Amino acid sequence: MRDPYEVLGVKREATAEAIRQAYRKLAKTSHPDLHPGDKQAEERFKEISAAHEFLSDEEKRAQYDRGEIDASGAPRMHERFYRDFAETPGGAKYSRTGAFEDATDVEDMIQELFGGRRRRMRMRGADVGYRLEIGLETVARGGKQPLSLADGGTVELTIPAGVDDGQVLRLKGKGGPGANGGPPGDALIEIRVRPHPCYERKGADIHLTLPVTLAEAVRGGRITVPTLHGPVAMTVRRHSSGGTTLRLKGKGLPRSDGGDAGDQYVRLEIALPPRPDDELESFLERWEAAHPYDPREALMRETRS
Repeated sequence: MRDPYEVLGVKREATAEAIRQAYRKLAKTSHPDLHPGDKQAEERFKEISAAHEFLSDEEKRAQYDRGEIDASGAPRMHERFYRDFAETPGGAKYSRTGAFEDATDVEDMIQELFGGRRRRMRMRGADVGYRLEIGLETVARGGKQPLSLADGGTVELTIPAGVDDGQVLRLKGKGGPGANGGPPGDALIEIRVRPHPCYERKGADIHLTLPVTLAEAVRGGRITVPTLHGPVAMTVRRHSSGGTTLRLKGKGLPRSDGGDAGDQYVRLEIALPPRPDDELESFLERWEAAHPYDPREALMRETRS
Protein backbone atom coordinates (compact mmCIF):
# COMPACT_ATOMS: atom_id res chain seq x y z
CA MET A 1 0.00 0.00 0.00
CA ARG A 2 1.16 3.56 -0.68
CA ASP A 3 1.92 6.00 2.11
CA PRO A 4 -1.46 6.23 3.94
CA TYR A 5 -0.95 9.96 4.54
CA GLU A 6 -0.48 10.45 0.81
CA VAL A 7 -3.55 8.32 0.02
CA LEU A 8 -5.78 10.46 2.27
CA GLY A 9 -4.05 13.72 1.34
CA VAL A 10 -3.20 14.71 4.94
CA LYS A 11 0.00 15.76 6.70
CA ARG A 12 1.77 13.52 9.19
CA GLU A 13 0.80 15.80 12.06
CA ALA A 14 -2.90 15.60 11.13
CA THR A 15 -5.30 14.98 14.01
CA ALA A 16 -7.50 11.90 14.19
CA GLU A 17 -10.51 14.09 13.36
CA ALA A 18 -8.77 15.56 10.29
CA ILE A 19 -7.97 12.03 9.09
CA ARG A 20 -11.59 10.95 9.60
CA GLN A 21 -12.92 13.98 7.69
CA ALA A 22 -10.48 13.41 4.81
CA TYR A 23 -11.58 9.76 4.61
CA ARG A 24 -15.29 10.63 4.57
CA LYS A 25 -14.76 13.25 1.85
CA LEU A 26 -12.82 10.86 -0.38
CA ALA A 27 -15.13 7.91 0.32
CA LYS A 28 -18.16 9.88 -0.80
CA THR A 29 -16.62 10.61 -4.20
CA SER A 30 -15.07 7.16 -4.75
CA HIS A 31 -17.74 4.87 -3.31
CA PRO A 32 -18.61 1.97 -5.70
CA ASP A 33 -22.31 2.88 -5.43
CA LEU A 34 -21.56 6.11 -7.30
CA HIS A 35 -19.46 4.36 -9.97
CA PRO A 36 -21.16 1.04 -10.75
CA GLY A 37 -18.93 -1.23 -12.77
CA ASP A 38 -15.89 1.06 -12.42
CA LYS A 39 -13.08 -1.21 -11.18
CA GLN A 40 -10.64 1.71 -10.77
CA ALA A 41 -13.08 3.50 -8.45
CA GLU A 42 -13.58 0.27 -6.52
CA GLU A 43 -9.82 -0.18 -6.04
CA ARG A 44 -9.46 3.49 -5.10
CA PHE A 45 -12.18 3.08 -2.46
CA LYS A 46 -10.45 -0.02 -1.05
CA GLU A 47 -7.14 1.89 -0.88
CA ILE A 48 -8.81 4.83 0.90
CA SER A 49 -10.52 2.50 3.38
CA ALA A 50 -7.29 0.63 4.09
CA ALA A 51 -5.39 3.90 4.67
CA HIS A 52 -8.10 5.13 7.05
CA GLU A 53 -8.12 1.84 8.95
CA PHE A 54 -4.31 1.93 9.24
CA LEU A 55 -4.09 5.53 10.53
CA SER A 56 -7.06 5.04 12.86
CA ASP A 57 -5.03 2.43 14.74
CA GLU A 58 -3.01 4.63 17.09
CA GLU A 59 -0.42 1.93 17.78
CA LYS A 60 0.20 1.18 14.11
CA ARG A 61 0.31 4.88 13.24
CA ALA A 62 2.93 5.52 15.92
CA GLN A 63 5.01 2.55 14.74
CA TYR A 64 4.77 3.75 11.14
CA ASP A 65 5.78 7.31 12.09
CA ARG A 66 8.81 5.91 13.93
CA GLY A 67 9.75 3.85 10.88
CA GLU A 68 9.23 0.53 12.68
CA ILE A 69 6.66 -0.81 10.17
CA ASP A 70 5.77 -0.10 6.57
CA ALA A 71 2.35 0.81 5.15
CA SER A 72 1.35 -2.87 5.00
CA GLY A 73 2.04 -3.29 8.72
CA ALA A 74 5.16 -5.41 8.15
CA PRO A 75 8.20 -4.61 10.32
CA ARG A 76 11.11 -2.72 8.82
CA MET A 77 14.67 -3.96 9.26
CA HIS A 78 16.71 -1.45 11.26
CA GLU A 79 20.25 -2.72 10.62
CA ARG A 80 21.98 -0.72 7.91
CA PHE A 81 23.10 -3.93 6.18
CA TYR A 82 19.51 -5.15 5.82
CA ARG A 83 18.17 -1.86 4.53
CA ASP A 84 20.80 -1.80 1.79
CA PHE A 85 19.24 -4.99 0.45
CA ALA A 86 15.65 -4.51 1.60
CA GLU A 87 14.84 -1.27 -0.21
CA THR A 88 16.09 0.04 -3.51
CA PRO A 89 16.08 3.77 -4.29
CA GLY A 90 12.73 3.22 -6.03
CA GLY A 91 11.23 1.72 -2.90
CA ALA A 92 11.01 -1.92 -4.09
CA LYS A 93 10.35 -4.38 -1.29
CA TYR A 94 12.96 -6.92 -0.21
CA SER A 95 12.33 -10.44 -1.49
CA ARG A 96 14.26 -13.63 -0.87
CA THR A 97 16.65 -14.95 -3.51
CA GLY A 98 18.84 -18.02 -3.71
CA ALA A 99 21.53 -16.23 -1.69
CA PHE A 100 19.16 -15.76 1.28
CA GLU A 101 17.15 -18.95 1.12
CA ASP A 102 15.93 -18.90 4.72
CA ALA A 103 16.21 -17.12 8.06
CA THR A 104 19.13 -19.35 9.15
CA ASP A 105 21.30 -18.04 6.29
CA VAL A 106 20.53 -14.45 7.28
CA GLU A 107 21.34 -15.10 10.94
CA ASP A 108 24.61 -16.76 9.94
CA MET A 109 25.57 -13.64 7.96
CA ILE A 110 24.83 -11.38 10.92
CA GLN A 111 26.79 -13.67 13.22
CA GLU A 112 29.78 -13.39 10.89
CA LEU A 113 29.44 -9.60 10.56
CA PHE A 114 29.25 -9.03 14.32
CA GLY A 115 32.12 -11.29 15.27
CA GLY A 116 30.13 -14.29 16.36
CA ARG A 117 27.55 -12.37 18.43
CA ARG A 118 24.25 -13.94 17.39
CA ARG A 119 21.37 -11.47 16.99
CA ARG A 120 17.87 -12.90 16.90
CA MET A 121 15.35 -10.61 15.27
CA ARG A 122 11.74 -10.36 16.36
CA MET A 123 9.60 -10.90 13.27
CA ARG A 124 5.87 -10.31 12.88
CA GLY A 125 3.89 -13.34 11.74
CA ALA A 126 2.37 -13.54 8.28
CA ASP A 127 -1.18 -12.45 7.55
CA VAL A 128 -3.49 -15.32 6.61
CA GLY A 129 -6.30 -14.89 4.08
CA TYR A 130 -9.78 -16.41 4.30
CA ARG A 131 -13.00 -16.15 2.31
CA LEU A 132 -16.42 -16.14 4.01
CA GLU A 133 -19.75 -16.38 2.17
CA ILE A 134 -22.80 -14.69 3.70
CA GLY A 135 -26.40 -13.99 2.67
CA LEU A 136 -28.13 -10.68 2.03
CA GLU A 137 -30.04 -11.08 5.30
CA THR A 138 -26.73 -10.85 7.17
CA VAL A 139 -25.73 -7.79 5.13
CA ALA A 140 -29.02 -6.12 6.10
CA ARG A 141 -28.78 -6.76 9.83
CA GLY A 142 -25.15 -7.62 10.53
CA GLY A 143 -24.38 -10.40 12.96
CA LYS A 144 -21.81 -12.97 13.99
CA GLN A 145 -20.48 -15.87 11.94
CA PRO A 146 -18.18 -18.68 13.10
CA LEU A 147 -14.89 -18.85 11.23
CA SER A 148 -12.54 -21.85 11.30
CA LEU A 149 -8.90 -20.76 11.42
CA ALA A 150 -5.92 -22.46 9.83
CA ASP A 151 -4.58 -23.49 13.26
CA GLY A 152 -7.77 -25.46 13.98
CA GLY A 153 -9.33 -22.85 16.24
CA THR A 154 -12.69 -21.14 15.73
CA VAL A 155 -13.63 -17.50 16.27
CA GLU A 156 -16.88 -15.53 16.10
CA LEU A 157 -16.47 -12.95 13.35
CA THR A 158 -18.59 -9.81 13.70
CA ILE A 159 -20.13 -8.88 10.34
CA PRO A 160 -21.01 -5.16 10.17
CA ALA A 161 -24.37 -4.30 8.64
CA GLY A 162 -23.98 -3.02 5.07
CA VAL A 163 -20.75 -4.92 4.39
CA ASP A 164 -19.81 -4.82 0.70
CA ASP A 165 -19.18 -7.82 -1.52
CA GLY A 166 -15.40 -8.22 -1.67
CA GLN A 167 -14.76 -6.16 1.47
CA VAL A 168 -11.93 -7.46 3.65
CA LEU A 169 -12.33 -7.65 7.43
CA ARG A 170 -9.30 -7.92 9.72
CA LEU A 171 -8.91 -9.96 12.91
CA LYS A 172 -5.80 -8.70 14.69
CA GLY A 173 -3.43 -11.34 16.00
CA LYS A 174 -5.23 -14.30 14.37
CA GLY A 175 -2.72 -14.87 11.58
CA GLY A 176 0.55 -16.77 11.50
CA PRO A 177 2.76 -16.89 14.62
CA GLY A 178 5.63 -14.46 14.98
CA ALA A 179 9.29 -15.46 15.12
CA ASN A 180 11.63 -14.94 18.07
CA GLY A 181 8.92 -13.39 20.23
CA GLY A 182 7.47 -11.24 17.47
CA PRO A 183 3.71 -10.53 17.33
CA PRO A 184 1.40 -12.77 15.30
CA GLY A 185 0.00 -11.64 11.98
CA ASP A 186 -3.64 -10.89 11.27
CA ALA A 187 -6.45 -12.86 9.67
CA LEU A 188 -7.82 -11.12 6.56
CA ILE A 189 -11.34 -12.26 5.70
CA GLU A 190 -12.75 -11.46 2.26
CA ILE A 191 -16.55 -11.26 2.37
CA ARG A 192 -18.50 -12.73 -0.53
CA VAL A 193 -22.27 -12.10 -0.67
CA ARG A 194 -24.38 -14.93 -2.12
CA PRO A 195 -26.86 -13.98 -4.86
CA HIS A 196 -30.45 -14.07 -3.55
CA PRO A 197 -33.17 -15.87 -5.54
CA CYS A 198 -35.64 -12.97 -5.13
CA TYR A 199 -33.73 -9.81 -4.21
CA GLU A 200 -31.19 -8.08 -6.44
CA ARG A 201 -28.64 -5.82 -4.81
CA LYS A 202 -27.53 -2.61 -6.53
CA GLY A 203 -25.24 -0.80 -4.13
CA ALA A 204 -27.33 -0.14 -1.03
CA ASP A 205 -30.62 -0.48 -2.94
CA ILE A 206 -32.66 -3.67 -3.26
CA HIS A 207 -34.80 -4.56 -6.30
CA LEU A 208 -37.71 -7.01 -6.19
CA THR A 209 -40.22 -8.17 -8.80
CA LEU A 210 -43.63 -8.56 -7.13
CA PRO A 211 -46.48 -10.56 -8.72
CA VAL A 212 -49.93 -8.94 -8.39
CA THR A 213 -53.33 -10.15 -9.57
CA LEU A 214 -55.18 -8.53 -12.43
CA ALA A 215 -57.76 -7.25 -9.96
CA GLU A 216 -55.06 -5.72 -7.69
CA ALA A 217 -53.53 -3.93 -10.67
CA VAL A 218 -56.90 -2.56 -11.79
CA ARG A 219 -58.44 -1.66 -8.44
CA GLY A 220 -55.26 -0.82 -6.54
CA GLY A 221 -55.13 -1.06 -2.77
CA ARG A 222 -52.84 -2.16 0.07
CA ILE A 223 -50.74 -5.29 -0.43
CA THR A 224 -48.02 -6.98 1.62
CA VAL A 225 -44.46 -6.81 0.31
CA PRO A 226 -41.50 -8.85 1.60
CA THR A 227 -38.31 -6.99 2.53
CA LEU A 228 -35.02 -8.00 4.11
CA HIS A 229 -36.30 -6.33 7.27
CA GLY A 230 -39.65 -8.17 7.34
CA PRO A 231 -42.96 -7.78 5.45
CA VAL A 232 -44.44 -4.29 5.06
CA ALA A 233 -47.68 -2.88 3.58
CA MET A 234 -47.51 -0.91 0.34
CA THR A 235 -50.17 0.96 -1.64
CA VAL A 236 -50.65 0.04 -5.29
CA ARG A 237 -52.32 2.80 -7.30
CA ARG A 238 -55.43 2.07 -9.35
CA HIS A 239 -54.84 1.04 -12.96
CA SER A 240 -51.17 0.15 -12.39
CA SER A 241 -49.59 -1.47 -15.44
CA GLY A 242 -47.13 -4.32 -15.31
CA GLY A 243 -43.62 -2.90 -14.98
CA THR A 244 -44.72 -0.07 -12.68
CA THR A 245 -41.98 0.45 -10.08
CA LEU A 246 -42.69 1.64 -6.55
CA ARG A 247 -40.18 2.66 -3.86
CA LEU A 248 -40.03 1.67 -0.21
CA LYS A 249 -37.78 4.32 1.35
CA GLY A 250 -35.12 3.06 3.76
CA LYS A 251 -35.93 -0.62 3.20
CA GLY A 252 -32.70 -1.34 1.38
CA LEU A 253 -29.31 -2.01 2.96
CA PRO A 254 -27.32 0.08 5.44
CA ARG A 255 -24.42 1.91 3.85
CA SER A 256 -20.91 0.92 4.93
CA ASP A 257 -19.89 4.60 5.08
CA GLY A 258 -22.60 5.38 7.65
CA GLY A 259 -24.92 7.23 5.26
CA ASP A 260 -28.67 6.80 4.98
CA ALA A 261 -29.91 3.30 4.24
CA GLY A 262 -30.79 2.42 0.67
CA ASP A 263 -34.32 1.90 -0.67
CA GLN A 264 -36.23 -1.10 -1.97
CA TYR A 265 -37.65 -0.81 -5.47
CA VAL A 266 -40.68 -2.98 -6.21
CA ARG A 267 -41.51 -3.75 -9.85
CA LEU A 268 -45.08 -4.94 -10.39
CA GLU A 269 -45.66 -7.99 -12.54
CA ILE A 270 -49.29 -8.89 -13.39
CA ALA A 271 -49.81 -12.59 -12.77
CA LEU A 272 -52.80 -14.35 -14.35
CA PRO A 273 -54.44 -17.39 -12.71
CA PRO A 274 -52.29 -20.53 -12.88
CA ARG A 275 -54.94 -22.34 -15.00
CA PRO A 276 -56.96 -21.04 -18.00
CA ASP A 277 -60.28 -19.52 -16.94
CA ASP A 278 -63.11 -19.53 -19.52
CA GLU A 279 -65.20 -17.07 -17.51
CA LEU A 280 -62.33 -14.56 -17.34
CA GLU A 281 -61.71 -14.87 -21.08
CA SER A 282 -65.41 -14.31 -21.88
CA PHE A 283 -65.55 -11.27 -19.64
CA LEU A 284 -62.43 -9.75 -21.22
CA GLU A 285 -63.80 -10.31 -24.72
CA ARG A 286 -66.98 -8.42 -23.85
CA TRP A 287 -65.06 -5.69 -22.04
CA GLU A 288 -62.53 -5.23 -24.86
CA ALA A 289 -65.28 -4.98 -27.46
CA ALA A 290 -66.85 -2.13 -25.49
CA HIS A 291 -63.55 -0.44 -24.50
CA PRO A 292 -61.03 -0.85 -27.32
CA TYR A 293 -57.51 0.59 -26.82
CA ASP A 294 -54.03 -0.01 -28.20
CA PRO A 295 -51.29 -0.06 -25.50
CA ARG A 296 -48.60 -0.02 -28.23
CA GLU A 297 -49.85 3.03 -30.12
CA ALA A 298 -47.37 5.50 -28.59
CA LEU A 299 -44.48 3.05 -28.96
CA MET A 300 -45.18 2.44 -32.64
CA ARG A 301 -45.46 6.18 -33.25
CA GLU A 302 -42.15 6.94 -31.54
CA THR A 303 -40.29 4.18 -33.36
CA ARG A 304 -41.39 5.61 -36.70
CA SER A 305 -40.21 9.12 -35.91
